[in-house]
Amino acid sequence: MKQYDKNSLIGFVLMALILIVFNTFFFPEIPQEKKLESHTIEKNIIESNDKKTDFNNKFEKPDDDEITNEQKQKLGIFADAHFGKETFYSIENEKIKITVSNKGGRIISVIMKDYQTYDSSALDLMHKEHSSFNLQFSADKFTNTSNLFFDVEQSQNSINLKLKADQNHYVEYVYTLTNDFLVDFDINLVGMEDVIPEGIDYLNLEWQMKTPHTEKSKKNQDMYTGIHYQYSSDYEVDYLSFSSTDNDEINSRLNWVAFKQQFFSSILIAKDKFQKSTNLTSTTNDDIENVSSTYIKDLAAKFELPYYHKNNERLSFQFLFVPNHYKTLESYNSGFEELIPLGWGIFGWVNQYIIINIFDLLNNYFTSFGIIILLLTLIIKLGLSPFTYKAFLSQAKMKVLKPEIETITEKNKGKDQMKVQQETMSLYRKAGVNPMGGCLPMLFQFPILIAMFQFFPASIELRQESFLWADDLSSYDSIYNLGFNIPFYGDHISLFTLLMTISTLLYTRMNSSMATGQMAQMKWMMYLMPIMFLGFFNNYAAGLTYYYFLANMFTMTQQYFMMRFVDEKGILAQIEANKKKPAKPKSKFQKKLEEMQKQQEKKMRNK
Repeated sequence: MKQYDKNSLIGFVLMALILIVFNTFFFPEIPQEKKLESHTIEKNIIESNDKKTDFNNKFEKPDDDEITNEQKQKLGIFADAHFGKETFYSIENEKIKITVSNKGGRIISVIMKDYQTYDSSALDLMHKEHSSFNLQFSADKFTNTSNLFFDVEQSQNSINLKLKADQNHYVEYVYTLTNDFLVDFDINLVGMEDVIPEGIDYLNLEWQMKTPHTEKSKKNQDMYTGIHYQYSSDYEVDYLSFSSTDNDEINSRLNWVAFKQQFFSSILIAKDKFQKSTNLTSTTNDDIENVSSTYIKDLAAKFELPYYHKNNERLSFQFLFVPNHYKTLESYNSGFEELIPLGWGIFGWVNQYIIINIFDLLNNYFTSFGIIILLLTLIIKLGLSPFTYKAFLSQAKMKVLKPEIETITEKNKGKDQMKVQQETMSLYRKAGVNPMGGCLPMLFQFPILIAMFQFFPASIELRQESFLWADDLSSYDSIYNLGFNIPFYGDHISLFTLLMTISTLLYTRMNSSMATGQMAQMKWMMYLMPIMFLGFFNNYAAGLTYYYFLANMFTMTQQYFMMRFVDEKGILAQIEANKKKPAKPKSKFQKKLEEMQKQQEKKMRNK
């Protein structure tokens, strides 16, 4: 091994000491003027928006006489605005607190006062580091307002910001907090017709936001986070894909664009419509499951705003920072209520006209949402009880006929199954039994089932509301964290989901004795389905699985009492009496069915 030269080592140490001493005590100091010039040159490099340069805020704006003509020529008419110190200004009411920065003149924080995040922090819809808002246009130089400093005047409920070329030529932003969640936003272009070249008939407005992680379940929040927008022509509300990265260029006039999260929305409304093309982009966060990830999706909108070269030109907008509460959104009469996914068609109508109204009524009298869901379930099941009874009665008739059906099946074993169907249908007709009688009433219950699936995960009323062991009825409940992830199941055990699954299996068991024919052959599928859904509902809203559990228990209770009061012997006697009566004329459906059966039978013989 090579040995270190002792003398060389001492020499290197001495040289280092000398350099340190000389640099500290004898190195010539740069004059103050040179320092300023150095900093100025370094700061006066105009970057495009794509580079997203963040200027150092520690430098104070120099005096006019310190900005050279060369620098003004390089920076353009807004040379002064490239220098400044970032400061913040706030306006607030009982519902929200808006904070605006003089750098870029943009909103950097929106605090929802009545709400908190999943970890009890202040709920901020627009983080400074994860959002941007800027106006782009051509003057003597390309101008991007995001990196420029505005002059600020503030009143009690308004913030006025001016990006000045001089006293007669400037861009003005005015934020005015009006009602609970609404902020008026005006862009005033004063004297800019002298600055913006002829032939340029539009300005670019860019709005971007990485939606913050505010809810207990990132997965559920991601499912309900995306971009909605409304057309001016027919007021139809459309949206980008919620499940994958998506973008769209819309050439139609729009009324508003909403950056929607699971329970809150940030909406930009154009009073005079967005008249030119709008580019919308929703980007999924591939690293969303990472514990350190602080945002859900990256949402962006780019608007082309018309510019008419007037002396004083105003572009009027509104921001709406609002909880996704159906009645609140509906009160604005602008279609905002469609941000809440109540379901399409009849499922949405059930939620809109029945479930929400019953829920709100109960909420006026009860504070526990666990009790409210219990009463809601009771009301729904009692309302559907006539259909439930009719379905049970039909099943009871089928059960009574089960021995005869089995005899027909056994007699024709190994023969054409068409013959079995014909004889079975003949038996039903003579007995006066409709085999579809148990299915049709269930069709009335199906819309309720699907409507509730949509209602609970989208109900802000349930957000962070606890009941029993569930700490948040809008998210999953957990009685035990596994510490590892099971594919298609998750990393925790939801007790409400387990109770729902067990009750579904018990209900299936209760009805299995009434199954006949093909239904009897599908018994294994009826038991398998609840187990398959166990993994799906394990990560879903606890309020939903709690409702399904209650619904199963109420249905089994109803069926128990129906079994006690329905006389099967009486049903059998009625069926035997019906057999002795003259057969009812065949319906058009029965005739058509028999004709199809005969044709099918004929085809089978010819093969």
